Amino acid sequence: MTTQLLKTSEADLAYDVHGPLPTADGRPPLVMIGQPMDARGFGALASHFPERTVITYDPRGLGRSTRKDGRVDHVPRTQAADVHAVIEALGAGPVEMFASSGGAVTALALVAAYPEDVTTLVAHEPPLIPVLPDAQAAERARAGVRDAYEKKGWGAGMAAFIAMTSWRGEFTEDYFAQPAPDPAAFGMPTEDDGSRDDPLLSDRSWAVSSYRPDVDALTAAPTRVVIAVGEESGDVFTGRTSVATAELLGQRATVFPSHHGGFLDGEFGHAGQPEAFARKLREVLEDAG
Repeated sequence: MTTQLLKTSEADLAYDVHGPLPTADGRPPLVMIGQPMDARGFGALASHFPERTVITYDPRGLGRSTRKDGRVDHVPRTQAADVHAVIEALGAGPVEMFASSGGAVTALALVAAYPEDVTTLVAHEPPLIPVLPDAQAAERARAGVRDAYEKKGWGAGMAAFIAMTSWRGEFTEDYFAQPAPDPAAFGMPTEDDGSRDDPLLSDRSWAVSSYRPDVDALTAAPTRVVIAVGEESGDVFTGRTSVATAELLGQRATVFPSHHGGFLDGEFGHAGQPEAFARKLREVLEDAG
């Protein structure tokens, strides 16, 4: 693996190249992106593609990628321009892409703006509130997470986030009538360290979950777009957004093993099934070939 730093006028973008360029197998590079997760989250998944050249990267303002634009928010179209710059820097032509969570939102914005960049996109569980029938209630639930974080710190915010993302079905008054979850019940700290800059719990990433996909641009693009959903996600928040996004694009969501972090190997707590997940991803990508 080699690490590169792409310097632009607004950010210094760190990305890792696992394998040779040009690629040894004649396939396009396989780019893996997340948000707010950085490249560290793709170690297990990348290890299951030893024959492929895999690219992982840190979005601007996260991990090793530093910002020079004076901003702290995370905007999908801005992140998409960064990924476009990285793809251009690779000099290997269009890529295949696996993108998860907020990274899947970035990837949808990328394909809409730069349709020649990606041959196949597997967009795994994009958390897109506007596609939901209960979008207004979902925004209220999101605001509740932010409010808990602002009032009581990271542990309270993360407990509220877990409660939101594990709620099954639409966000009804039953959801909002629940007592505030206890951080200790989730193994979270109850003390407040005073920080309020978490990209997941603050409102800095609201532009990600508020993004409305450009259906016309996506369907007109030459890119094969596959919306993926974890088999365990069912009717929880990101499962519902995935199914609804797929329907907007005239398809059914492709079911992958495990949950929202199904490709993880316990790096951030709840492990998925990275080997089975990689097999399914390989199958989907080979179907494109």
